Order: sequence, then C-alpha cells, then structure tokens
Amino acid sequence: MIQLFRVFIPSSVIGLIFSEVVLILSCYTAATAWFIGEELQFYLFFEDGFLRLLLVTSSILIGLYFSDLYDNIRVRQKTLLVQQVCLVIGVAFLIQGCLAYVEADWRLPRWIMIAGSGLCLVLLPAWRILYQRLVFSVLGAERILFVGISPSVRQIVRRIKEHPELGFTCVGYLDLEEDGVNDSEIRSLGSIRKLREVVEVVKPDRIVVGMSERRQRLPVYELLNLNLSGIRVEETSSLYETAFNRVCLHDLRPSQLIFSGWGPRKRTLILQGTVSLAIAAVGILLTLPVMILVAIAVRLSSPGPVLFRQTRVGLNNRHFTVYKFRSMYANAEARTGAVWAQKDDPRITPVGRWLRLLRLDELPQLFNVLKGDMAIVGPRPERPEFVKTLAEQIPFYRQRFCVLPGITGWAQINYKYGNTLEDTVTKLEYDLYYIKHVSLALDFYIMFHTVKIMLLTRGAN
Repeated sequence: MIQLFRVFIPSSVIGLIFSEVVLILSCYTAATAWFIGEELQFYLFFEDGFLRLLLVTSSILIGLYFSDLYDNIRVRQKTLLVQQVCLVIGVAFLIQGCLAYVEADWRLPRWIMIAGSGLCLVLLPAWRILYQRLVFSVLGAERILFVGISPSVRQIVRRIKEHPELGFTCVGYLDLEEDGVNDSEIRSLGSIRKLREVVEVVKPDRIVVGMSERRQRLPVYELLNLNLSGIRVEETSSLYETAFNRVCLHDLRPSQLIFSGWGPRKRTLILQGTVSLAIAAVGILLTLPVMILVAIAVRLSSPGPVLFRQTRVGLNNRHFTVYKFRSMYANAEARTGAVWAQKDDPRITPVGRWLRLLRLDELPQLFNVLKGDMAIVGPRPERPEFVKTLAEQIPFYRQRFCVLPGITGWAQINYKYGNTLEDTVTKLEYDLYYIKHVSLALDFYIMFHTVKIMLLTRGAN
C-alpha cells in the first residue's frame, strides 16, 4: 500500500495506472509512426505531436477512471471489460471531435486516431487480464496472521477477500482457546500460547492484534521479540484504516485521540480556510448565471421561498444557518417534524429532484463558505435535533465538530447518503479519518473525486 494525498492506495493500482499510460502512449505512437514514417521525430517535437498524444492519453485515462476501472482492478467479466473500454474510446473520439472546433492543431489526424484506438481496444483489455494474473498469482501478497478474532478482524478478512488488489492474504488466526472455530472466512491455527511455533510454520509478514480483552492475556514479550526480528506487529485499528480508508470506531479509544497526534493543526486550518474562501469566491462568479436560472425554476415550480434556510451545527458545536435552493414543498416537515430524507421522498418537488441529482441545490452554500460558517471540504453539517440524539448513541460523535463542516467531504464521496444509525456510524468513521489526516492534499483529492460523483449523479437523495 502507498499513501498518496493522505489516502492509502494499493501499489497494484498505482502500477496499473503507470503501465496503462505507457501502453496507451505506445499504441498511438506506433500508429503515428506507421502513417508518418521517417518524419515521426519532427512531427512529435516540432508539430505538437507529443502534445496531441498526451491529450488523447489523458482523455482515455479519465474515461477509465470515470468507469470505475481503477476502483477494483479485478476482471470479473471479460465481455463487460471490453464494453467499458469501447465506451471509453468512444468518448475519446468525441473529445477529439470537440477539439476540432476549439483548437484543430491539438487534434490527432483521423487515421492515426482510428489505428491507435484499434490497438488500444485490443491491448488494454488483454493487458488488464494479464496484469491481474501477474499481481494476484505471480507477485503474491503480504501474509497476515491475526491474534484474536474480534468483529473488526472479520470485517478486515472480508475486505481482503473482496479486494485482492490490496495486496494482503490472511493465513489464519490465533485465539485464547485451543480449538478455535474454522469457517469460510478465516482459519483457526490454535491457541495464542503457540504463537512462536505458528509463526515459524506460516511465516507471516505481519501480525495483527485483534483481541477484545488483552489484560494479562496478550503475549507481550513474544510479540515484542517478533517485532524486533523484522515481523511487523500492529493493532487491528491500523490495518482497518489501511484497508478501508476510515477509522475503526469499534476499536477507537480516548487515549488514541489524546496521545497519537490526532486532530488538525492550527496552521493547516488557516490555510484550508484561505483556500476555501478563494474557491468559493471564484465558484460564485462562475456559477452565478446557473444560480439565477435555478432560482427562477424553483420559484415557478412550486409556491414558497427560493432559498431554504435551516439551522445546522458547525465548528465547536456553534449553530449557523445553512443556505440551499429549496428542493422540497414549503412546510414539508410541518406534520412529520425533523426526519432524514428518504429515497423517493414525497416531500421533494419534481424540480427539486433534479436539483438534488445534479447537486445544484447546494450552490448557495458557497455563501456559507464566504461567511466562514463552512469550508469547501469537511464533515457534512448536521441538524441540532439529530446531533443531540446521535451524540448520545454513538461514541466520539461530537469530535467531528472540531473542524468546519464542508459542502463535500471524505464521507460524502465514499459512502451513500445515510438515513440509519448504522449508516451514521460508518460515515462518522470516514469523518474521523478525515479529521486525523486533514490537509490541503486530501482536500484537493476529495474535490477531484467530487467532480466524478456530481457528473455521474451518485449518492443523491
């Protein structure tokens, strides 16, 4: 695993991206050499040929990203993979057509584009299949031995099996009892009293401690000696964070928040606030025509105010008024009171449904950013009625208010819109991960992925 932008990304995914950049460039370079011949070098470096190749390569990579082909690199259906690559290359042709109207000198010649795309259509799926076999079979994976079998361990094991690109494999677990339970998820290797013997047999690369109760039961000195011998020893919470890119709330202890350097630094928050203000100001200028059209549509579609104002909880539990374009009928909660939005919510107007789908209802929140109530990136601002209830039921819930709430955030791009207690717990795990790793690099990573979420109209409710 490699940590980029404060996010854990599998090395296999990084390797696939770089290898496909080389492959796509090679396909179109080969096509260019076939049609241009001896003048290839002159075309590439003196007629902007290399720039044209980079543009078409970038368009195909972005298409692969928008098709979720880097989220899970396992090839489940070869036919589906070919269809997705065909769609991506079709979009690349469309972009080339648009370039003809914007700047014709940036467009690849027609026959070079056709020939290079033909090569990509054959070689990209073939390379994906070969790469999968190379990564999952030849290169192997990091072997993990678990000490204990907590619920978090079971979650990690399921994650490892579903996502082999993470580069981990589970060799089994040790428990307090001699005869542990073998099931389809994980194999019992006996009692923790046999830790040294089991390590010599299975030769793990990493030992992960997942015992719910450790007092006077954990073989501390044996684990210390194994750690000093070169075998990595860590807690479940650490591997959980690596595998899920979120914090394990079940294993989180107050001492970790106090002594492990949790929380944002003051300088980081000041820098984040400055960048948010700049982006909000530019965003308002660019989207002002769109906001005017949306305001007219809301006014004509149903009676009631254009803007929806609601009290939310922000930094340090301070209440503020959030602004959104009204997407529900006026006085929608007069009978029900404060309730979460549901799928196919009858309170939402026909125009409001489109506004939510395209995220246009949230554009007025840019003014909240200018006022300093919100940032571009941060945890979702919640209503006081819900905060009071959730804080009583979920540990560490109020800790999410140590940073400004955001228009978008780590939880928003990684998890669906939640309307249950279980969903709230999962989203809190993502929020706490963001708070732990808050930085401008992570903010830009989230903003980049938010564009994909908006264009594909995902997660709206």
